[in-house]
Amino acid sequence: MKRFSTLLFLFCFWYTAGLTQPAQSTTQAIRYIKLANTLRAVEKSDEAISLIKRAIPAVQKTNFYWEAVANELLGLSYMDLRDSTTAIRYLEKARAQYLKLKYVASAWGVNEVVRNLSNKNLYAGIQIGTSTIKLAILKTKYETDFYEKEIKSTIDIPNPSVTLFADASGSYRPTQDALKVCLDSIQHYNIPNERVFIVLSNDVREELVRNPRTRTKLYEQLSRVLPNSSLKIDTSLTASREAELFTTGAIPRKVWPTTSALDIGSNSTLGGYFEQAAGPNNKTFHGINVPVGINSLVSQIDTKRSMNMDAYKKEAQRVVKSIADRELAPRLNASNQGLQNRKTVGVGGDIVWALITYLHPETAGVTAVAVTLDDVERFKRLALNDYKELTKPNLNGIVDPEIRAQAESNVNTIQNQLDEKQLIAGALWLESIMKSYSAMNGEPKRFVFVRNADVGWVTGKFLETINFEYESTIAKGALYTR
Repeated sequence: MKRFSTLLFLFCFWYTAGLTQPAQSTTQAIRYIKLANTLRAVEKSDEAISLIKRAIPAVQKTNFYWEAVANELLGLSYMDLRDSTTAIRYLEKARAQYLKLKYVASAWGVNEVVRNLSNKNLYAGIQIGTSTIKLAILKTKYETDFYEKEIKSTIDIPNPSVTLFADASGSYRPTQDALKVCLDSIQHYNIPNERVFIVLSNDVREELVRNPRTRTKLYEQLSRVLPNSSLKIDTSLTASREAELFTTGAIPRKVWPTTSALDIGSNSTLGGYFEQAAGPNNKTFHGINVPVGINSLVSQIDTKRSMNMDAYKKEAQRVVKSIADRELAPRLNASNQGLQNRKTVGVGGDIVWALITYLHPETAGVTAVAVTLDDVERFKRLALNDYKELTKPNLNGIVDPEIRAQAESNVNTIQNQLDEKQLIAGALWLESIMKSYSAMNGEPKRFVFVRNADVGWVTGKFLETINFEYESTIAKGALYTR
């Protein structure tokens, strides 16, 4: 114990006596910088800053690289102390020095830290559909030559026919407008307009084409919410374009060679896969668009909305089988080699979310959840025979309070979004899809539910845009700093 105390005293004496003086040579400055990095690792960033500042004068004119390293460490140390303004100043200086030295990897790494600190990796997407308006706050993360997304939060606003297409005469109330709610949420994150993406679904676009008065009303709403704004709204989505963006947004690019996408929506089932050649931009999308969704199935099963449940269940099994034979088989034929080669199907949509929520509520915190044919058979059986049991899952086995709260929220959301007839039609349609995919080459496909795939196409728009910007910037020999 006495020996340890002596060593500690000697270290403190050496530290205070020796390191309080400016570095006398480049070699000593480098030692200071290396020690400062160690001090950061043991949460002594204040001491690290003091040490680096004593090292900088000795390397400023003699070693440009170590000056850049010192500035980088100063920035990181101030970041540790949550002084973002000072941190960014030193990191930007280091970035410029690395670029001048042509140390591109170091410059790129520092640039990503600056983007994180300045929230330049935060984006927002507003996805406007016929049944819901969805807001996603997105964060970029760089993976193997392209950006992927991390969804920080989502907001789901139902019934846009009430909230978005509100009376535009004189009774317009901004606090009740769905788009205004989304924009207010975006302001909380200080996301500038150039990093906000607003996309109208194909269904909305078609509705606006059919009904010019509705289009006029919508644009009046948007102009009131976005006065003199630089926000741009993509109103050009077709079904095939929506499928492509959904695939981009829902499926990580690293698994494109083995995975296709499928979104089971209200009025359509769409998706596809990417075939990628050498180079990040050399890709071809092969889409799937089946004009059948959960709500359109219900309408075809019960055309007059008057069937009792027993009659509906019987008719649903007949109609769904007939539609599956007519609509799925031609699109999923044995000649589609590209689709066959992708053994995994990343699937989204409320009906798959309902299956996962009701049968596997414990997975509420899991991003990708496998869906088996046994799951679908059980889901269908309960939907047809015991709706109450299906829609009231036992959550007592979930120990983690956060996961349990999320599971409860998911159950409440699904109960409000899908009624008994929709669940029955959706379960039968999902079963038909899984069997049709597996029948293509006689091999079962692996279906995986992708959580947050419901904001897939606005996420795809965001990823497509920033990756194009990034690749274009890098091609010019610059850094992506937007």
